[in-house]
Amino acid sequence: MAERMLQFVTQPQVQPEKRGADERRHDFGEIYKGFVRTRAEEQASRCSQCGIPFCSVHCPLGNNIPDWLKLTAEDRLQEAYEMSSATNTFPEICGRICPQDRLCEGNCVIEKGFESVTIGAVERFITENAFEQGWVKPSMPERELGRSVGIVGAGPAGLACAERLRALGYEVHVYDRHDRVGGLMVYGIPSFKLEKTVIARRHALLEQQGIVFHLSTPIGAADGETSLDELRNRHEAVFLGTGVYRSREVQVPGAGLNGVVDAIDFLTASNRRGYDEDPGEDLALHAKGRRVVVIGGGDTAMDCVRTSIRQGAENVVCVYRRDRENMPGSRQEVGNAEEEGVKFEWLAAPEAFVGDQKVGGVRVQKMRLGAPDATGRRSIEATGQHSVVEGDLVIRALGFDPEDLPALWQQPDLAVTRWGTLKVAPGGFETSLEGVFAGGDIVRGASLVVWAIRDGRDAAESIHHYMTQTAAAEAAE
Repeated sequence: MAERMLQFVTQPQVQPEKRGADERRHDFGEIYKGFVRTRAEEQASRCSQCGIPFCSVHCPLGNNIPDWLKLTAEDRLQEAYEMSSATNTFPEICGRICPQDRLCEGNCVIEKGFESVTIGAVERFITENAFEQGWVKPSMPERELGRSVGIVGAGPAGLACAERLRALGYEVHVYDRHDRVGGLMVYGIPSFKLEKTVIARRHALLEQQGIVFHLSTPIGAADGETSLDELRNRHEAVFLGTGVYRSREVQVPGAGLNGVVDAIDFLTASNRRGYDEDPGEDLALHAKGRRVVVIGGGDTAMDCVRTSIRQGAENVVCVYRRDRENMPGSRQEVGNAEEEGVKFEWLAAPEAFVGDQKVGGVRVQKMRLGAPDATGRRSIEATGQHSVVEGDLVIRALGFDPEDLPALWQQPDLAVTRWGTLKVAPGGFETSLEGVFAGGDIVRGASLVVWAIRDGRDAAESIHHYMTQTAAAEAAE
């Protein structure tokens, strides 16, 4: 144990090998190479096995991180995978896109001078090795319960809920308006962060488990759409994991100019088109040869700037109203973007989009940081200084809000909060409609994939409890 306790001092932190910026800016391949076995075991051995594992405390899924790090360091890789996957439905995804610097790694008790354990990279290695060894199997139910659940949305919340319910023995049907499984993991997150083959591989496992997918099937009240009432009649319970897809707007003059687009439209077009496909004359949602300005400081903004670089933009500038230390996105992603040639305009708030019919730039006001607010985040104050950031493609990446589901689905009794997210029972996941549950971003607002997985997993337990109670009530009649 004493030797293990010293590993984080004697063994330096090593990150996964990263492809050079000059190479990766020309393709959409993942930029990080996975650990080899010896490196993963070496880095896992740096865990000090502390008495209070803050890494686990700050993991939304409550992963037993020190335990599977110890198993990895001891070359007990199948046990490490089994422990990792016991609490995480999709460890191969979280190992790639979780903001570990803000969650587990950011709360590692190893002093900053010694650098945290590379938890995400080890998690990715454990799972990829398990796939290679054939250890990843669908969780088949011990018995069929003969009861049916419908799930709306094939994003992380819906898929996690479906996987858990199917393992319990329910017949599970997943409905999604898109033609592929994954939600924003496919249509919003570029392949240089998460290869689409990773999602397709998991989709195949879920189908092997017996989950039935109904893709290109929008839920709504329009002609040709499946209504929520139909789903409630078809299934004994329904889970809503629709996510949030409505882009927040910048309320400034010029918002209607040609060349001002929303991040979700830009990223979806890129993911649908195929990265090697030439856009030809259709440049409305393509950055080739253009001067791109992205407004926002979150991970979606980083996805937009880095996609623009790969599409062949002439130059790319990210405009954000706070400074680097106060931006919500991953600092690792900012560093990657800078390496690839993105410029940042810090402490700059958009005032107007300028141009005549077509956008020619963004007029910004320089800001300065003020006193911290109630959350500890510093406020911003205008300085009175102005400038124009030139660009002929402006991408708004300010986050997402929920669609108006009660109106879209003609369900006035489906209660929402003042933010438009769905209301659920305190401490649970049931909405104002009996037997209809919800979780993920449609309840939380735009959040992390790992939180959506957590909600889907926990909502499945709530649905199972509800189904058990209704079955008992039916039997008693």
